[in-house]
Amino acid sequence: MGASPSVPEKSIHEFTVKDCKGRDVDLSTYKGKVLLVVNVASKCGFTNTNYTQLTELYSRYKDKGLEILAFPCNQFLYQEPGSSQEAEQFACTRFQAEYPIFQKVKVNGADTAPVYKFLKSSKGGLFGSSIKWNFTKFLVDKDGLVLKRYGSTTSPLAIEADIKKSLGES
Repeated sequence: MGASPSVPEKSIHEFTVKDCKGRDVDLSTYKGKVLLVVNVASKCGFTNTNYTQLTELYSRYKDKGLEILAFPCNQFLYQEPGSSQEAEQFACTRFQAEYPIFQKVKVNGADTAPVYKFLKSSKGGLFGSSIKWNFTKFLVDKDGLVLKRYGSTTSPLAIEADIKKSLGES
């Protein structure tokens, strides 16, 4: 347990995911962008800090090549109980999120979303590859390769230096 199965994909750009309305989104559209991929939840103790800081980072770096990809997930104490569209409405209304909120996914278990299988196989966590909680973050480079993984307790602003470095800033 804990070991991630290998996946054939070599880049996050090889995946197609669903937006919150169920439409296909080809992640190759993000080639050349630095990505911060986050599993989000609206009823978690980390919600306010993370959404507030994600919005701040996005407004600061979106014009420099940062994209935040938020995937609602209801696997941790059912803290994202609504629909995908309700999750998007929550993020956009309460936290002025301008980055994409995708369809709800599973990040662990037999029904793990393929993009999350890729992320976890690229960068395991401290205690194996399973995602332990909401707001686990993956920093992905412009070529679609996972650079780093951050746990729930690492706030978005705490990784700002890594984001700047990935964007080519000092």
